[in-house]
Amino acid sequence: MSDEDLWRVLRGISDMPYGAGQIAALEQLLRRVDAADDRHLAFVTRMQATTGYIYGGEPAKSFVTFSWCLSEFDNDPQPYHQRHAHNLLWHFKYMVTGLLNFPEVPLDRTYAVLDDMERRYRTGGHSLQTVHKHRFRVANHVGDAEAAAHWYRLWQTTPRDDLSDCAGCDPTSQVNYLADTGRDAEAVALSEPVLAGRLTCNEQPQAILTALLLPYLRTGRAESARDAHREAYRRLRGNLADLWDIGDHVEFCTLTGNEARAVELVERHVDWLDRAPSPAAAMHFAATAAAALRQAGQRGEATLYRRAADGRPAGEVSASVLADELTRTATELAERFDARNGSNHQSEWIARRLAVRPSGEHLPLSASVRRRPPLTGGDEPTTSLREWRPVAAGDATRAGKPEAPAPTVPADAGPDELLDLAEQSWGRHDPVTFRAALAAYDERFGAAELPPRTVAQRMALRAAERGDEDDLPGAIELNRAALDLYLTEGDELSAQVVAGRLGVLLSRSDDADEGLALVRKAAEVLDRDGDARQRASAHHRVALALLQQERWAEALAALDRVPADAGGDPYLAARVALHRAHVFEQSDRLDDARAAAAEARRIGRDVGVDELVTAASLAYARTVDDPAEAVAACDEALASAPTEAELPVRVARARALLAAGRAADAVDDFVEAVTLCVERGAEGDAFLRWELANAYRMVGRLGEAAEVAEEAVLGLDRLGAQAEADRCRHLLAGVYAGLGEIKPALTLLEQLADNLDGPDNLPYRAQVLEEAGDILYDADRDAAGAERFAAAADAYRLGDLPLDELRARRREAYAWFWADDRPAATRAVEQADALAVALAGQPEPPVTYELAMVAEVGARVLTTGNRPDEALARLDGVPDRLRSIEAFGEAAQVEILVGELLLRLDRPAEAEPLLRRVLGGLPADSRPVRQTAWLLARALDLLDRPAEAAALRTEHDLDPDDD
Repeated sequence: MSDEDLWRVLRGISDMPYGAGQIAALEQLLRRVDAADDRHLAFVTRMQATTGYIYGGEPAKSFVTFSWCLSEFDNDPQPYHQRHAHNLLWHFKYMVTGLLNFPEVPLDRTYAVLDDMERRYRTGGHSLQTVHKHRFRVANHVGDAEAAAHWYRLWQTTPRDDLSDCAGCDPTSQVNYLADTGRDAEAVALSEPVLAGRLTCNEQPQAILTALLLPYLRTGRAESARDAHREAYRRLRGNLADLWDIGDHVEFCTLTGNEARAVELVERHVDWLDRAPSPAAAMHFAATAAAALRQAGQRGEATLYRRAADGRPAGEVSASVLADELTRTATELAERFDARNGSNHQSEWIARRLAVRPSGEHLPLSASVRRRPPLTGGDEPTTSLREWRPVAAGDATRAGKPEAPAPTVPADAGPDELLDLAEQSWGRHDPVTFRAALAAYDERFGAAELPPRTVAQRMALRAAERGDEDDLPGAIELNRAALDLYLTEGDELSAQVVAGRLGVLLSRSDDADEGLALVRKAAEVLDRDGDARQRASAHHRVALALLQQERWAEALAALDRVPADAGGDPYLAARVALHRAHVFEQSDRLDDARAAAAEARRIGRDVGVDELVTAASLAYARTVDDPAEAVAACDEALASAPTEAELPVRVARARALLAAGRAADAVDDFVEAVTLCVERGAEGDAFLRWELANAYRMVGRLGEAAEVAEEAVLGLDRLGAQAEADRCRHLLAGVYAGLGEIKPALTLLEQLADNLDGPDNLPYRAQVLEEAGDILYDADRDAAGAERFAAAADAYRLGDLPLDELRARRREAYAWFWADDRPAATRAVEQADALAVALAGQPEPPVTYELAMVAEVGARVLTTGNRPDEALARLDGVPDRLRSIEAFGEAAQVEILVGELLLRLDRPAEAEPLLRRVLGGLPADSRPVRQTAWLLARALDLLDRPAEAAALRTEHDLDPDDD
């Protein structure tokens, strides 16, 4: 590479975001620069590397580059050094802070750097304000309160100058000191004008917002504390250099009773300890994380996923085990600092961090969980998002509202009467009476010698109880025993009823064929010898067994054999209608499914069973065309939902609201659904967070969308759901881009591109690469954007998508054009032209558009090569083709370029009418107006019509001297 090329690379690296990528690029460049023996470039590159190391999370490396630059500056002064003298003095501040954070660096070394800093500042006539600030930092670090107060006063009373920290960073350090000394109100008051102004520093406003977390909280400004946490953490979460501040946010979550969120933050960042920016940052984060994990352990055993590191495989780790490890890390580091400092200040400070517990009222922080999960010992039953099965594959489902009063069971009822009452209640979806009748039976007659038929009936109902408890093997075993007993007693009808129930249960097991044979035989016997209700129930059970095997047509045929009144049992009629709706839905007969769901809904209302109304309303909502009608059905489902059904109903309602264009309302339901998942320990919260993040995105709440999508990605990765995790990453990358957070957006898109390396994923990989190019292009990082567009074009080519490849090549050419790399732009145009030949003649508007725009970018590249005649030839007929597909803005853009080329070719007479027509057709406030007016005025000058040119310049406020 030539020196000019190396300088261009350095400029490109300077535009990169801080982090590992920039550091790797800088180190590669340093090797080339040293080989080129360009001392000026070597000096500037190391100056840039010092800043890159500090903000990229590797400050120890900055000591070397700073010392090299300082030595060069002192020992062999060069003219170019003076241009960087201010930055070199600024870097002294980085050195003092950095050296303080490494216990292996003697304190005398830090004092020596401070003294040298002061000498140089005095010699240069600079204020000592920032020198006093850094002496304060050293005194505060070692625990010398008197010296810290002294240097704080000097810092505050010494005038600022251009070497002082920015208007956000100086107050941040003040807020930290005021908070540490119990002056919270002063800290908040100090920050108000700072936050009201404009902060452009790389560290703000996240640093001052982090410093304000506890002052806000302790002065009763809970909402401000929550907002500060959300805003600051979102800005910090992707930067390794900010590990210390992230520890502050972990501690804030613990203090405010948000243990689950604290654990999520720890899980997200704990692997950063393997590459912590400094021992001080590692010590602080380890202490706050240990406190969070210990507190979470008191609310039930928790595990975290820890990524792999050298010598440690990835895997789950107990929160308590990790808390012990992090406690040792923090305390051992504190002891090393104290040994270096000659005090016990750091150990005392870390002990306070380790002892942090929730204080005051719970402050909800999460954008996805509304309430604090209840304290459990880990023995609470859990519910899966998919576990609630309204009217599932049994004779009936039993759900009721737990708050319903216990019924009165007749005191004089005999054993058979009690069992009959339980049987009837089970079929009527009345679990309260069902359980009460059986409890009365067990209490009164459990030890009695009873007839075998009575024992068999109790055994069958005990099987129903086991089924309600999801104990499938237990229910099967009890039904087999009841069946044998009925057969022994010669009660064929009762035996076949139980056999049918057993068959349905077996159809949910590995013995589905046996189950289907049982229900079919039972139906045959009961159809011949049973009463109307028994016949209807028997055919329903055949349908249920077939449903389990997804044999939809046969299941429907079995349901069709159930009479409309279901043998006089409206409860059974409702269940049959529900299962008909299910079969129709699975068979894509949505009109029939909707009608069946409506019938089940009507019957459910008539019999007053909330469970049936809920299930039928959900089925209706899934099949109705009108989103508003679906929402109304979900509203009814929610109003009637039993407790165990609320979660799936909330999810269904949220999705219906999204479809109805009511994303803001959907957010509330998704939040409630995620909260229910967390409270119940249910599976599926990661998937729901993904949907919630999308809802937040749709209503423009991008900060919350980012927060929740990050949680979702973490959860989906933990579940091993890579496809879903990658789709959520794609969503998150778009959210980051919308927030203007280019670095994390690009990081995610690069990760997605790597994940999508298989041949089946080429179109998606290409799309991701193109989006990355788009972000870089919009950020004026044109060369990097061009590289992504080129990679996208290659992926489209491999995926045999020529039109998409053409678009990506065109965008690559534009990016190289604006990067001022004419050879690369020319190569991209040549590739695009080759593709255009193959696509020419196709009438589709997208093809017409791309061919026209390829002609335009080629003309621009030719113009930079001083080939205006060839450029003009490329544009012949292009505006008309664009207007034919109603791309009027692009047509005007091309005509403006044509006018410019005509002027370059000294053909103003042709340019003037064209530019006048274009100018007359442009909206008054559009961006091309001034450019077109300037070109038209230039044409009028060349045509010797100065008065018209002057009037045009006046009209459009153009400077006549602006060429």
